[in-house]
Amino acid sequence: MTRTFGDVIALDGVDLEVGRGRIHGLAGPNGAGKTTLLGLLLGLGVADGGTLDILGTTVGRALAPPEGVAGFVDGPGLYPSLTARQNLAALAALHGRDARTPRIDDVLDQVGLTDVADDRTRGFSLGMRQRLGLAAALLTEPRLLILDEPANGLDPAGARHVHRVLTRLAAGGTAVVMSSHRMDDLEALCSDVTILATGRVLFSGPLSDLAAPHRELDYRLLASPAEAARGIAADTPGVHVVDAAQPRPGRAALVVRALPPALDTLVSRLVTAGIALRELTPVVSPLESAFLALTGQRAAGPDDEPDGRAHVEPAGTRRDGHGPEHTPSLETAR
Repeated sequence: MTRTFGDVIALDGVDLEVGRGRIHGLAGPNGAGKTTLLGLLLGLGVADGGTLDILGTTVGRALAPPEGVAGFVDGPGLYPSLTARQNLAALAALHGRDARTPRIDDVLDQVGLTDVADDRTRGFSLGMRQRLGLAAALLTEPRLLILDEPANGLDPAGARHVHRVLTRLAAGGTAVVMSSHRMDDLEALCSDVTILATGRVLFSGPLSDLAAPHRELDYRLLASPAEAARGIAADTPGVHVVDAAQPRPGRAALVVRALPPALDTLVSRLVTAGIALRELTPVVSPLESAFLALTGQRAAGPDDEPDGRAHVEPAGTRRDGHGPEHTPSLETAR
């Protein structure tokens, strides 16, 4: 898929496939093209080049959401003077859907808004508006759900509630495509992820493929007694003590950098020495580490890549004629 706005190339040869019952995450810096891509899936725009197949049907140039697709970009559109229940009834009527109270009550309950169902939405917080937008999408029982930053503004309890809803939908066969700047949300929910930068795909595939075994990660180590743990870490081959936090009495709080095999050796040595290992967690998650490496690599250019980092060949033909000839396609939720 290719999409331009004047001289700006928003999508530059994006090739993507999303399967039934999968939650596919979109990540990327601001301006990467995520919202543009979601808008194409919702029928809010048309591509300049490429082919878009949704639910087995090739989408034409009509500006309309394909049958079986629901969701929102840039936040849900709501009537501020209406209550949550009235908003859903109005939207159901517009779609020719069942606007009876039981169905509306069901989706309100799914997103955790039953207690505010009769409150006007002008007083809703950002997180409540996001959840009401999700409820509106659920009214149509979509086979493909498109969400732009669905956890935006949610407190931890609200985020967990939305996570459960999306997980249930995927288990029932619904395909979900969601963008997020929160790596923890993507890691918790997504089976697959696509990382975009400047309109191009840097990575697309299973999350497990991003946890590269050849890339060192930083880990926060909390163990007791402090000095013994620090000494063992410093003496373990392949483990580097890169930073030390202010230790509390009797505890060591430090950051070590290692590959998984060296980290396994460190844990074994600590246990053998009788040292209490209380915490060993990545300072930056594997997804965030890969995201930073890939987007940083993209900014520096492929010639500056250090060994061991993934290289993504450029796809698509730029407006200036540079880049390989490529006719991309995007197939989703077959």
